[in-house]
Amino acid sequence: MPNAKKHARNNKKARSSVAAVSTAPATFPIVAVGASAGGLEAFSNLLRALPPDPNVALVFIPHLDPTHESAMVELLSRTTSLLVLQASDGTRVQVNTVYVLPPNSDMTLSGGTLSLVRREGGRGPHMPIDTFFRSIADDQAANAVGVILSGTANDGTLGLAAIKDAGGVTFAQDTGSAKYDGMPKSAIASGAVDYVLPPDRIATELGRLKNRPSSDELPADAFNGNERTMKDIFRLLKSFSRVDFADYKLATIRRRILRRMNINQIDNLSDYVKLLQGNAQEVEALYRDVLINVTRFFRNPEVFNSLREVVYPKILSDRPPAEPIRIWVPGCSTGEETYSHAITLVEMLSELRIEVPIQIFGTDLSENAIQKARAGFYKEAIANEVSGVRLRRFFHKAAGGYQISKSIRDMCVFARQNVFNDPPFSRMDLISCRNVLIYLSPVLQKKVIPIFHYALKPDGFLLVGNTEGLLGSGADIFELIERKAKIYQKKAVPSPVTFGLMMGAQEGAERRQETANAPGLEDEVAKTPADVQREADRLLLEKYVPSAVVVNDELDILQSRGHTSRYLELPTGRASLNLLKMARSGLLYDLRALIAAARRNAVPVSKEGVVMEDGNETALVRLEAIPFRTPARDQRHFLVLFEEKEAQRAPEPKPAPRKQSKEIEDSKDIQIAQLRQELASTKEYLQSIIESQEATNEELQSANEEIQSGNEELHSTNEELQTSKEELESANEELNTVNEEIQHRNQQLAQLSNDLINILNSATIPIVMLGEDLHIRRSTPEAERVFGFSSHDIGKALTHLPLNIDVPQLERWMLDVMRDVTMRTEQVRSREGKSYKLRITPYRTLENKIDGVVIALLDITDLVPGVANGKNLAP
Repeated sequence: MPNAKKHARNNKKARSSVAAVSTAPATFPIVAVGASAGGLEAFSNLLRALPPDPNVALVFIPHLDPTHESAMVELLSRTTSLLVLQASDGTRVQVNTVYVLPPNSDMTLSGGTLSLVRREGGRGPHMPIDTFFRSIADDQAANAVGVILSGTANDGTLGLAAIKDAGGVTFAQDTGSAKYDGMPKSAIASGAVDYVLPPDRIATELGRLKNRPSSDELPADAFNGNERTMKDIFRLLKSFSRVDFADYKLATIRRRILRRMNINQIDNLSDYVKLLQGNAQEVEALYRDVLINVTRFFRNPEVFNSLREVVYPKILSDRPPAEPIRIWVPGCSTGEETYSHAITLVEMLSELRIEVPIQIFGTDLSENAIQKARAGFYKEAIANEVSGVRLRRFFHKAAGGYQISKSIRDMCVFARQNVFNDPPFSRMDLISCRNVLIYLSPVLQKKVIPIFHYALKPDGFLLVGNTEGLLGSGADIFELIERKAKIYQKKAVPSPVTFGLMMGAQEGAERRQETANAPGLEDEVAKTPADVQREADRLLLEKYVPSAVVVNDELDILQSRGHTSRYLELPTGRASLNLLKMARSGLLYDLRALIAAARRNAVPVSKEGVVMEDGNETALVRLEAIPFRTPARDQRHFLVLFEEKEAQRAPEPKPAPRKQSKEIEDSKDIQIAQLRQELASTKEYLQSIIESQEATNEELQSANEEIQSGNEELHSTNEELQTSKEELESANEELNTVNEEIQHRNQQLAQLSNDLINILNSATIPIVMLGEDLHIRRSTPEAERVFGFSSHDIGKALTHLPLNIDVPQLERWMLDVMRDVTMRTEQVRSREGKSYKLRITPYRTLENKIDGVVIALLDITDLVPGVANGKNLAP
């Protein structure tokens, strides 16, 4: 109790001093801790293990009952020496203080200040942890820390991904120590968790944060002079993922590297490279950080409204019904945006009552993201992003979340693709690229924008992110049609897709450095028309540079310089850009030998005086093959130079001495003829070998293509079988549910039948139930005795049976009752002389429908004057 009073006094002092707090930005990590069931115990253990001065602020967001006051502050105050406060609106977050979310509230952080709003009931589950985590990621960036402790469901998973994307550090309690592992499991499975530890070890890592510089505090020149080290990092990433990040936006790559250095407590870039070289898991972690996937359904709803109003009507205008709408989403992440486009299109087509096929292609570098997109399964938190109508129409509820309906999944095709190296799609109506350009350097943007131009139809559209735009050459081939949503339309100009060498990372860095050192140079270069630069290059190449070609390791020509038609010609038959197939007669064998030597020794190789045949003329050519590699890449290329030399005239032969015998001259002529014949035969033989080898290569290539096609078909068949399996399982579950319902209803019907039979058997009043056709349905045993029919007459018309009751107008009375829906009472007499009161009432169903009559007899013999003991006493 003394400790509790002490903490209460401290809390009171803290509340009184809130107004005097400075509004300076926070210089310490702010740790957001989310928990649900079992979270109080886990957070208490975390607080107990924290050092007395952790130099962090902690904000605790539990799931609380909105109708009851919380005792969290008092309970947590007993476990720590830190100041524990209930958060209030406008409170500035202070170091070494614990803030607790109050009941019936949602909380966000802006400018280091807490903001509270009253909790409002929404259509989806309440997600206070995701709400606060996203706000702290936006507000604190790399200074944010997210922790998920024990709890059920999946609140906090999306928020952790936002914190990680902003450069912060993320933790999750290990499932072994968690009382309820639903929330930690969900967070760990998302790939957004840096540390998986029990609460006491999480406290140890939080205590080390004060000794660890944040990404913003690391020296600005941490990467200066480390170009070779960066190449090593790029090479390690490429060997792991087959993706070259050398030309990605350098600031983004550096921020991700600094984040991993921060997590591993490494201050030197060279030391981090050594860690990468010896730890494949760290390479994978860096790769996942670079490709972190943060997206959501219907992100920026105003963009989708613009698509409905501006783009989709133009796409649908004068469109043949059988031609599918084709959309490509590069960088689709886990598929939310791809499915958002599909749902929006389906809704619009339904409103217009149009049936048009839809094909949407989602591509991404991350195989894990593609697998999640194909499954189409998402956490329950999407209920806060997707309307209830859409949830019911396009999703079905599954354990732990929602899954996209099969009809929408069938419209979407997902594949892993590197948009720079893999072939692009073609004839697209719309390309939605809102997650890619922001990560690309200007060099890669200049390459990818023409690819998008090539992939679109002549009147296709390009959608980019709100913070992105098309500059430079992109503005020459695309026209902006919707400024706010950043929607462009393809111009009717040739697609400037280039195939050749790309400027390496080092060259690009040097060029950027030169531009930075020369004010105005970048603007001047940007203003210079591309056509002027190309024409100037062409004139210089023609005047000063020998004819040359650039070939790859397979000897396919990538670029040409100068007039190469003198030495190369297009072969007959199938078109090919292979250097050896295009070489003119006389150059083939020497070219093959030179390139083989250059490949083997990795040094330039040349040969003088190669005789080239050009029709009836011959020329002497100097050949040179220079091997080289592009910076930051492992691709080998060759530069092949052709330089023609003036043929030296051979001295005129002196007249042979008359003494020379004619036999010697004839012998020489014969020998020369034989050598020429052997040489021609050898050339023909070599040519046949080359043609045979080329044919074999073509056959192998064809077989390889067939194998790849078969592999794709097998994958497709496997996916169809998997889908069929899921459908069968779903149908089986539905049948089991229906079967259980039927069994339950059968039990209810059996019970009702038993009750009805017992009621009828126990009744001493004659009662007969008749259908609409006046046939007997049921009767009491007493009715069978009084009316004079047996159980075998059930189902027969009552009016057609010989009855003991004398009622000639019975049929008319029953019909009147069904018609007028009224009760009729008459006095009748049996053949034995007894008097009865006959009552006829309508037979009503549960739907209030008249479906027959009910006849009841009441013995009133003793009440009728003149009738006693069954005899008529009247004279």
